[in-house]
This record gives sequence, C-alpha cells and structure tokens, in this order.
Amino acid sequence: MTEGLKLTSHLRDAVGGRTASALEKGFGYESVHDLLLHLPRRYSRRGDLTDLRSLRDGDHVTVLARISAIHTRPMRNRRGTLTEVVVTDGDSNLSLTFFRRPFGSKIKTGAVGLFAGKVSYFRGNPQLTHPECHMLDGDDLDPETAASYANEIIPVYPATGSLSSWAISKAIRIAIDQVDWDSQPDPIPADVRQRHGLLAMADAYRGVHRPNTIEESRAGELRIRWEEALALQTVLSVRRELYREQSAVSRNAVPDGLLASLDERLPFELTEGQRSVSDVIMYELSDEHPMHRLLQGEVGSGKTVVALRAMLAVVDAGGQAVLLAPTEVLAAQHARSIRTLLGPLAEQGLLGGSEHSTTVTLLTGSQSTAVRRQALLEIASGQAGIVIGTHALLEDKVTFADLGLVVIDEQHRFGVEQRAALTAKAGAGTRPHVLVMTATPIPRTVAITVFGDLDVSVLTELPAGRAAITTHVVPAVEKPGYMQRTWQRVREEVEAGRQVYVVCPRISSAGQAASDLDGLESVLDVLDAEQQAAPMANVEDVLAQLADGPLQGLRIDALHGRMSADDKDWAMRRFAAGPNASDGIDVLVSTTVIEVGVDVPNASVMVVMDADRFGVSQLHQLRGRVGRGGLPGLCLLVTSAEPGSPARDRLDAVAATNDGFELSKVDLLARREGDVLGSDQSGRTNSLRVLSLLRDESIIVAARDEADRIVAADPLLANHPALAVMATTITGPDAAQWLDRS
Repeated sequence: MTEGLKLTSHLRDAVGGRTASALEKGFGYESVHDLLLHLPRRYSRRGDLTDLRSLRDGDHVTVLARISAIHTRPMRNRRGTLTEVVVTDGDSNLSLTFFRRPFGSKIKTGAVGLFAGKVSYFRGNPQLTHPECHMLDGDDLDPETAASYANEIIPVYPATGSLSSWAISKAIRIAIDQVDWDSQPDPIPADVRQRHGLLAMADAYRGVHRPNTIEESRAGELRIRWEEALALQTVLSVRRELYREQSAVSRNAVPDGLLASLDERLPFELTEGQRSVSDVIMYELSDEHPMHRLLQGEVGSGKTVVALRAMLAVVDAGGQAVLLAPTEVLAAQHARSIRTLLGPLAEQGLLGGSEHSTTVTLLTGSQSTAVRRQALLEIASGQAGIVIGTHALLEDKVTFADLGLVVIDEQHRFGVEQRAALTAKAGAGTRPHVLVMTATPIPRTVAITVFGDLDVSVLTELPAGRAAITTHVVPAVEKPGYMQRTWQRVREEVEAGRQVYVVCPRISSAGQAASDLDGLESVLDVLDAEQQAAPMANVEDVLAQLADGPLQGLRIDALHGRMSADDKDWAMRRFAAGPNASDGIDVLVSTTVIEVGVDVPNASVMVVMDADRFGVSQLHQLRGRVGRGGLPGLCLLVTSAEPGSPARDRLDAVAATNDGFELSKVDLLARREGDVLGSDQSGRTNSLRVLSLLRDESIIVAARDEADRIVAADPLLANHPALAVMATTITGPDAAQWLDRS
C-alpha cells in the first residue's frame, strides 16, 4: 500500500484489490473519496444494545447484542449439527442459526458482539442464518479501560450480503490513515467555514468515522453535507453565469399586435399572479441575454395563458415560439386550446382571419407524410409563428426561420440533451429565450437544486370559476359496498349531465412491458416487489366490466397510449364535445395520458383504479382534470392497500389536502430522494450522496448564497481549484460538456 494518498486516488491503492473490487461491485465506489462518503447509518456504544424489535423481514442488518444461550443439536434429515445462538437486547431475542458449530472461544454465553446478516422470520420469530460475527471482548481489561471500552462509539454502516459493517469500517479506517490530509486542499474556503462554523476537512471525516462523541460525529456530518451542497450549487451558479454571458435577440412586444388583441378577446380576467409573472417575462424577453425561467404552479393556475402571452410577444417582435409537450394527447390539446383562445388571430391567410394574425402549427411523430411535410414547410418558412409539438420537434430536419422562445411543458419529462437539441435551433451566435413550465409543485430545495440554473416564478392563485375538489379513499377490499356506491355516484353524475374519467395504471392484462404502463414506469420505483407483481387494473378489462355491469347503457370509451394519434384525438374530441353531442362520451376509461393539460370543463368526477400504483404527484395531477368548469370536483381513489401500509398512507395524504406544495414533500419522501438529480434532469445517472433535500433546506439555501458570492468574484474558479474539482466530482466527468449544452 502507498502512503500519502489523495481523495481522488483509486480504492485499490488504499485497501487492496479484493476489498476495492467488493466495494465497487456492492456500491459502485472507485475512489478513496467515494468510500469516505459512505457515512454510518447510525452509531452504537458497546454498552447500548440494538433494539431487536425494530428488525424488519428482508433487511440486511448489523446488530449489537449479548449472547444469552447456545444450543446445539443433531439435524433431523441430514448429517451434522445445527447450532442456535440466542442473542438479546435485554427485552427481545434474536436467533442466530448455524449449520455447524461456530468456532472461536469468544462465542460464549454473556459475550457481546456485532452480528450481521439478512433478517428472516421462522414461526413468527426473527432470525439470522449463518450471520457474520464480530465479538467485542473486554473481559480482561482493567476497570478504567473497561469503562472507556464500554463507551466507545461504534459506527454501523449500510452493508451488503458480501460486505459487513465492520469490514467496511476497517476499510474506511485504513483509507483515512493513508490520506495525506496536509497536502489535500479544502474545497470549502476558509471564510465560508468560519461563517458557518464548519470543521476542516480532515477533522470532519475523522469525526464521522472515528468519533469520540456523538457531537463530534454530527459536526463532521454537517460539514460533509455542506461540502456536497456547495459543490452542487457552485455548478448551478456557474451555469447561471454562462447564461448571462450568452446573446439573445431582444423581443419587445408591440402596442397593437397579437398580444394586445388576445388580451381584448380573453373570456376571463387574468389573475394578479398571472399579470405579475407576465410582466417579469416581458421584461426578460426584451433583454439581449436569454431568459431562463421556471414557471410552476398548482394544477389549473393558468400557466398556459401566461406562456401564450409570452409566445405572442415574440411573434409580434418578428420571431417564432415553440411549445414542446411530452405526449401527443397534450400537444394536440394545447394546439386546440390555443387556437380556440386566439380565434381569428390564429387564421393567417384564411378567409375571416384577423388583420394581425399568425399560424399555429402542430408537429407530432405520427402525422401522415403530407401533413408533416406541410408543417415542416410552415416552420422553416416562418409562416408558423407558434409551433406546438412533441419529441418530433427535436429531429434534425426541423428548422426554424427565427426561433425566439422555447416553452417546455412538464419539464420533468425531458432531459438536458432534449432541451439543448431544441434551443440549438435558434441559429449560430444566439440562444432563444427559455420558459420551462411544470404543474407538479416542487419543494423549494428541489427548485433551487434540480432547476437551480433557472429563475423561478410561482402561480398559486387559481382563476375565478375553479371549484374545490373533494378526495376520498375507497377501500375496495375492506368495504366492497363502497365500490357499489362509487359506480352509483358515477351514474348520478352522468344523469345530471356531467362527465367522468376512470383512470387505470395499465392498458391491458396481457404482459407487463413498459409500453403497457403508459408513463407509469417511474411510479414503480416506489412500489415494493409484492405490489409490482400483483395484477393491475387495466383499461380494456375495466371498460368491458363497466359497460356490461354497473354503467351499462352509458356511453363509455377508451383512451390510451397504444391508440393511433387520430384515434386518440377523436376520443378526446368526443369527450370534450360534452354529453349533448350525438357521438359524445359520458365516461372515459383512460391511462395517465390525460394526466396533464387536458381541459374538459364538464368533467366532474375522477375515479382512479388501483390508486396506490400511482405516485403522489401523479394523483394530484390527475384529480386536477376535474372541477375546472365551476362544478364541484370529486376524486375517488380506489385501492386494495391495507390501512397503515406506506401505499395507503400516501393515498390518505392526497385525500387530506389539495395543497400541491405540501404533497410534493410527501412525494419526495416516498421516492428515492438521491435520484432527484438523475437522468431525468441531467441526462446521466447521478445521485445525492449525503444531502437530503427535505432535511437540509437551510444548508442548501445558505450554500447557494455562498456559491453565488464565490462565482461572482471568481467565475472560472481559478482561486478555488479544490472546489472546482469537487464540483466536477459531484456532476461527473462530463460536467463541462453538460454545462455547455445546457
């Protein structure tokens, strides 16, 4: 082994090839720093035994317990002996089962040790089969040393089946001893450490992994969380500086143009929030540097109107605006609603079109060749002032005459590479203004971390006429009578002239390919294996059951992602036409393709089948499809999840509040928080290692301020090389390329 290692040194140089290979296989660690960021899950003292009642089936655990009994007996159906070692915390017992006598004189009644393995249950009692044992022998120590020994703090690390907690602890201790801390530059500047009372780097890592007191470990962990927060916020601050240096064409709205004409014909008054946000956007569009703004708000808060006003301002200034939507259903819905709002203003060159008008062009992947060719021509020639489309807009053959504004709806559905591909169509030397919209409320820490390169505007005020939505959980198994009442209520709503959505997590009962889940793949991350294996309600079966059963005689039809674009559009048109239309639809059985953007004011009820299969934010989005036309909204969450289960708790949380920002915190807790910086946002796999977006809000906010201060004074981080290296480590080796493309 080599002395004087750096944090960037490969693990094999510190702990040897075999251990390094196990750590890389088990956790993906490659460098010494990777290993030192493997923080203890908890700390134990030799005198404090583990609470054995907290063990859960299937967990890999390391417990500190005392041996209370050892029993050895012959096995019944095979040769050899079975040894059961019973350990205790003084209240509960845990069985350790060995199919051979565990050797070693230290394994004896009364001895205390660390025991690691996978928890299983046999006849209702927890056990570890063939666990690894690490005995803590202090019997021969003098009284003073024994007291110190009993109070020694033992870090207990997240482990795997092949790497026990103490094996990881040993590797970390070896690595810490070999780092040349004196020559290792600290990525957190001294003035920042002083302002926030942070430990120096070496003291922090020793405090976390070799604490003399619990307070020492907490101080060390605080500094390490700051390290990650500052590095991450520095990356985002650099990105903001890069944006400020880029050039864009100033787009000043004209007094008597399309924007003014739209405002005159709007059938409703803009809310104060819509006006305020629009003023900010108009100011930024007039700048010669590109706008990069995130517009978030509650479901139905009127983001699309704000975006349309910005698009018209750009068209008035001679440019083009494009709106990128994640699905064909949503793109078509946007095109219809924008054309309806604009009326003759969207009929350029047509009989009856306004003197001041433009063309609204839709481009999707499933259009016919002729329709697609015409759309591409309108876009390239500049005839299309407003372009709406799906991922088809990203193709090389799509060219714009003068792209001035990019609007991205539901940003979490798109990655950095996709955003870059669209903004690059503005032409050489300039960048378009960018407005990102999301109807998924985002906690403050997520907004300044995931979307930290964007300025943030929030719409919280709902337009007049939006009715309250009541949500109830329908326990299908516990109270089957509630299901009968659900379908009775649906029939009552239809008989009263209203319409209903019934949403299912799957399209059909055949197979379970990702394409069949229709956008549900990410939700499966929060489900356990048993939930995922259980059958899911599907559109085809539910539609047939309802049409032949409780909703017989009503007009029921389907909508899902496997349908052709024309069929999807036809289904939505018939549903939007209302119950008085001869070919209208009363009940639409659908997947999550109606999750965002779909606006049918006459729809009053949303029934979500197997609601526990959806994420919290998805459920909040789905219920936002009702209560949009002044009618009271009702959302019924049908579930078989048991009371008290995590799935049921999520549904109860959704039913308890309509506050999307509060639910966003619940959603963040339910998901794997570290993946919030993953491929959906950066186009590459990445995770937070020690930072918690919920717990560490104060750290993240303070780190953002410090990062802005550092980058403002030193944009290239020339005087902060260690911070620059840490930032690259946080975002991966392709960080510079990632920044440039964003």
